[in-house]
Amino acid sequence: MKLLGALEKPFYATVNPLVERLIRTGVRPNTITTVGTGLVLVSAVAYATGHIRIGGALLLLSGVADTLDGQVARGGAMVTRFGAFYDSTLDRVGDGATFIGIGAFLMTAPDVALRTPAVIVCMVAILSSLLVSYARARAEGLGLDCKVGIAQRAERILGLGVASVVFGAGPQALLLEAIVTLLAIASVITVVQRFVYVYRHAGRVDQALRVEENRHAAEVKHPAEMKHASLDSLAKGP
Repeated sequence: MKLLGALEKPFYATVNPLVERLIRTGVRPNTITTVGTGLVLVSAVAYATGHIRIGGALLLLSGVADTLDGQVARGGAMVTRFGAFYDSTLDRVGDGATFIGIGAFLMTAPDVALRTPAVIVCMVAILSSLLVSYARARAEGLGLDCKVGIAQRAERILGLGVASVVFGAGPQALLLEAIVTLLAIASVITVVQRFVYVYRHAGRVDQALRVEENRHAAEVKHPAEMKHASLDSLAKGP
């Protein structure tokens, strides 16, 4: 279950007028995706250079753009396969860039507590956030709608962005380190939840596919048998 599930409907109701305006003005979803990725890359640079609050604000703005592109695509009947691929790929770029920026800050900023462990946690956060997305994409490729987990992309963006804007890095960057650690742990848990979900449901998909294959084989076999029987009757004559 998503942590922010209760906030989805109010959020979408709030941004719906903006979505309708974007559709009326002819803004393409891929344009919004590109702008959102630009924001998150600038956010990563802000984190890396120690401007934590600015980085958090830009990260939140990129999250808004990330929701708008899909809404505009669906509301304006502009959904395309390339658009889905483009959006998903650039989202992964954003996930990696954010934690790379934070890792760069923790490596280079003065007076950072637990510097080496914190950088390692950033690496874990990068890997786990990418695995969260890959697990869903691979499951959907197998016919499973795998949206389970406590920390999807929206949760990560909101948790990191809000805390960064309100508190900054904290004394000796301990607060920022704690947030990254929590996000890394939550992402690992989400990966495990998706593994369990696919393990439990993949068998049903396999069974349904076997039933469909057997039905198709029976349909192919039946006309062949009918044709063979007709040829036999003709060969035997009256």
